[in-house]
Amino acid sequence: MVRELGENDFIVSKTDTKGRITYVNKNFMNLAEYTEEELLGKPHSIIRHPDMPKAVFKLLWDRIQAKEEIFAFVVNKTKNNNSYWVYANVTPSLDERGNIIGYYSVRRKPNAQALEAIKPIYSKMLQAEKSGGVESGMKILTDLLDQEGVSYDEYIISLQK
Repeated sequence: MVRELGENDFIVSKTDTKGRITYVNKNFMNLAEYTEEELLGKPHSIIRHPDMPKAVFKLLWDRIQAKEEIFAFVVNKTKNNNSYWVYANVTPSLDERGNIIGYYSVRRKPNAQALEAIKPIYSKMLQAEKSGGVESGMKILTDLLDQEGVSYDEYIISLQK
């Protein structure tokens, strides 16, 4: 079953530098079908869906570890094997010296037209990753961006508008 966020709902979570969950809001727990106790201290990948290309997560980790924010469309898996799509913004949390001390993510309901565009791209990326690994998935994405003549950020943000 596919679950959905409401138009005005936000999912919020925080992790440590290793991606272990340190905070979740009620919307996160409700949508993911977990209790707070089941989530705190666990890797954020507890909700990783198998239909999510690894290349997107590589891009995400590369960006946030470089102290940059990133937007991405993500399909997640719930405790009961349901799924839900989000439009995610992930940013590093920095201490007063500029060191990364964790990560902060806010997710909202994705635009339906954006999902129509993203789903076939992710499907192609997954197929490529099966035979050629993460690099092959990334090549599908970079070839698309080159063809469109836009950056990753421009493309993803334009889809959500």
